Amino acid sequence: MMLRSRRVLVVCHCLLNSNAKVQPLAKVGGVHADVLKNYIDDGVGLLQLPCPELAYLGINRWGMTREQYDHPNFRSHCESISAPSVHQIEAFVQAGYEIVGIMGMDGSPNCGVNRTCLGYRGGEVAGLGDGGGGRNALRMVPGTGVFMEVLRAVLENKGLRISFLAVNEGNPCDNA
Repeated sequence: MMLRSRRVLVVCHCLLNSNAKVQPLAKVGGVHADVLKNYIDDGVGLLQLPCPELAYLGINRWGMTREQYDHPNFRSHCESISAPSVHQIEAFVQAGYEIVGIMGMDGSPNCGVNRTCLGYRGGEVAGLGDGGGGRNALRMVPGTGVFMEVLRAVLENKGLRISFLAVNEGNPCDNA
């Protein structure tokens, strides 16, 4: 007898490794166990997506908004790094597995599903206390992050319609 649930949840990178987040934005030390516990207890397998920001700018990057990431070269990067995950998703689907969903992190400029962050003001440096830009200009708006938008388009081009779920990191118990 083969013990497999044949169910897989695809998760954004920082759900399994919050160390990839921009300092000091991590809300947990490592894994968002509170978000993933029920899936794990139900025997759902996890497929971790790559972190587009870490892969593009490294660990010592600063926080940026959707406008700063939303350009052709970064979109190409997102498509390229998502390819191995997309191939795995296709393999699971072809083998009859259920993809429970793709879980992103709301508020992220890349992995937001229902909300993302805007607020780019060219040339302004955050934290200078001028009140005119930086973190003070940051705002959360309805919308999808760049990486999740690219990933959805790639999957839909392959005929794969998968539900996208979101973690509200400000209130992890209020997850879709």
